[in-house]
Amino acid sequence: MSAGNPPRPAADYDVIVVGPCAAGKSSLVARLRAAGVRARSVSQEHSYVPYMWLRHNPDVLIYLDLRLETARRRRRPTWTQRMLDDQHDRLAHARAYCHLYLPTDHLGPEQVAHEALQFLATFEPSQARPGPEIPPLLRAFQRDAEGRAR
Repeated sequence: MSAGNPPRPAADYDVIVVGPCAAGKSSLVARLRAAGVRARSVSQEHSYVPYMWLRHNPDVLIYLDLRLETARRRRRPTWTQRMLDDQHDRLAHARAYCHLYLPTDHLGPEQVAHEALQFLATFEPSQARPGPEIPPLLRAFQRDAEGRAR
């Protein structure tokens, strides 16, 4: 944090949450919203467009993860390692650029929310690593959407 500049409140950030199925995205988003944070999940794990999450231009990208045993225990009893690996492959771009990587295997929903809110309370955008370059097609899409919003 730079001297004289207090951190922004967590509610000032646009937060995107990604991760494999059953990692806790919906639960985290609900708890962040209840705390006043603008948060949404993106189903990046189902998309073959690696930068789909960028479409929302987040201030903060949170990546929740889990192991196969946890996915099976939570709600995917017939899942195979290959299915989880496929989702991890689709999420690789988001993981490379996430601000917070949080394995949720040994955390309940309240603990995940606590960790995320703790992170947001101390997050300093100026110290975050640079994000990816936005692909030209996505940039054009964003400009078009902004033009329609006016």
